Amino acid sequence: MVKKQKIAIVGVTGAVGEELLNVLEELDFPVESILPLASAKSVGDEIEFKGKIYKVKELNKNTFKENPVDIAFFSAGGNISKQYAQFAVECGAVVIDNTSHFRMDKDIPLVVPECNFEDIKDWKKTGIIANPNCSTIQMVHVLKPLDDVFNLKRVDVSTYQASSGAGKKGMQELVEGMQSFFAFKLDEFKAQVFPHTLALNLIPHIDEFTDSGYTKEELKMINETQKILHKKLQISATCVRVPVLRSHSESITMHFNQEVDAAKARQILKKAPNVVVLDDPKNKQYPMPLTTSDTNETYVGRIRLDQYDKKVLHLWCVADQIRVGAATNAVRIAQKWLELKNKQEK
Repeated sequence: MVKKQKIAIVGVTGAVGEELLNVLEELDFPVESILPLASAKSVGDEIEFKGKIYKVKELNKNTFKENPVDIAFFSAGGNISKQYAQFAVECGAVVIDNTSHFRMDKDIPLVVPECNFEDIKDWKKTGIIANPNCSTIQMVHVLKPLDDVFNLKRVDVSTYQASSGAGKKGMQELVEGMQSFFAFKLDEFKAQVFPHTLALNLIPHIDEFTDSGYTKEELKMINETQKILHKKLQISATCVRVPVLRSHSESITMHFNQEVDAAKARQILKKAPNVVVLDDPKNKQYPMPLTTSDTNETYVGRIRLDQYDKKVLHLWCVADQIRVGAATNAVRIAQKWLELKNKQEK
């Protein structure tokens, strides 16, 4: 019988924190108790999990000493993880971190269970397992099974990222922008979360620009994918914020070292874990943000061979980035970690 786990969620009142509670329940993770943690302004708020009410507590350096847990999910920003994750580890917890802070640390596994679950074995080096960037996760769900068969060489990806990638404040700003539009006051609207008004607009700018001309978001997709797949792929990314509330979309072009067959690629993706192929353009069937939100799978469609090069394949994928790109992946990491831990203890 699997031992139930004491769970802490840092940033429980945020978009990812709230979704972690939903996914833990939906995937029937063996939870003994929840320790909901947030900033001082949320202390005393109540959260519900499986019919039980828990009061939110403030995170501080003594939290995990006073309230020992088995697993601590961190989703409150890189500075919080940098400051407090080690306290959780020192008190015996494994930390599953949803921020970017630890991802490229060579001693910390960066895990998408469908692609590199075996890397979890290295968790004992630091006590921390990193959760990749949301856009990276859905992309490697697609890249890994195709790379295994056709030997991937290069990837070019353009992302269409929802406002919720910037959290609750991002979604709220989009809604307020649209309200201003319908009130004929969009020209008076002042963006706070995004660099420009997102309503009725596209912004080719996510995170900070670097000297290379790429943004940090784009470099995350490049560097994290190489680490997850253990392969120095040539990758270029262009990340764009779009006026969608939830679910990121990606247009992906893959260059292989051998000729690829679109029909075979479609069958490979149908068998890939947690990938759903929705690819019937004649009947207007393809993945879209509205139809993939609140799901735990990566949806793929528009699978087609390049017209000029038989080693090039194009496709379109969509996934709920709060779930697939954050909460669901984190819980799946916890599931694999628990399986590994139980095997080691037998």
